[in-house]
Amino acid sequence: MNYRAMRSIYLFEMARTWRTLLQSIVSPVISTSLYFVVFGAAIGSRIEEIDGVSYGAFIVPGLIMLSLLTQSISNASFGIYFPKFTGTIYEILSAPVSFLEITASYVGAAASKSIILGLIILATAALFVPLHIAHPFWMLLFLVLTAVTFSLFGFIIGIWADGFEKLQLVPLLIVTPLTFLGGSFYSINMLPPFWQKVTLFNPVVYLVSGFRWSFFGIADVSVGISLGMTLVFLAVCLCIVAWIFKTGYRLKT
Repeated sequence: MNYRAMRSIYLFEMARTWRTLLQSIVSPVISTSLYFVVFGAAIGSRIEEIDGVSYGAFIVPGLIMLSLLTQSISNASFGIYFPKFTGTIYEILSAPVSFLEITASYVGAAASKSIILGLIILATAALFVPLHIAHPFWMLLFLVLTAVTFSLFGFIIGIWADGFEKLQLVPLLIVTPLTFLGGSFYSINMLPPFWQKVTLFNPVVYLVSGFRWSFFGIADVSVGISLGMTLVFLAVCLCIVAWIFKTGYRLKT
C-alpha cells in the first residue's frame, strides 16, 4: 500500500474543507437547525410523542441522516470530479497508486467530513432537546457505514458526471426526496397499510430506521435487515467502482 500517496490525497481533500468552512460545515448545520426549528415547532406542537419519544427528539436521527447522505454524496462527487475537470486526474492515474488506494483516499476524506458534520449536528440538536443514545456503538457504526457507503455512491456520481449540473442531479432529485419519504420525520407505522408496504421499497427507510433504533431502541424494520441493506449497498458500490477502474469508464477519455 502506498500510504504516502493516500495520505497526500486525503490531506488535500480535508484541507479543502477548512478553506471552505462556511460552505462545508456552517451552512449544513444552519440548514439542519432551521429544519429542526420549523418541524419541531410547527409539527411538534401537534404531535407530542411517537412511540413514547418526544417529536423533537424523534426527528433528530432523520435530520442527521438527511445531512449525512447529501453531504457524503456532495463531498465525494466534487472531490473526484474536480480533478477530471482540471485534467489532474491523469497524473493520479499515471502515478504508482492502485485504484483501491485512490478510492480509499477520496472516499475516506469525504466520509470523514460527513462524520464530523453529523457529530456537530448531533451536538447542535442536543441544545434543542434532551437526547439519550441507547446504543452508542451501533450509532457510530451506522454513522460510519452510511457515510462510507454514500461517499462511494458520490464517488461514482463524480466519475459519471460530465458537468457540474449533474453533480446535483441525483442528490436533489432522488436522494433528498427519498430521505423525506423514508421516515425521517415520521414513523412509517403511521401510514396506511398499503403505503407502508410501498415505503419498504425505499432504501433510505432502512438507514433511518436502524439509526433511530441506536438512539431510542425503536425501529420501523428489523435492525438486522437495516444493517444488511447498508452492507449490500456498500458491496454494490464497491463492485461498480472496481468495474470503473478496470474498464476506464469516464476516466480514460
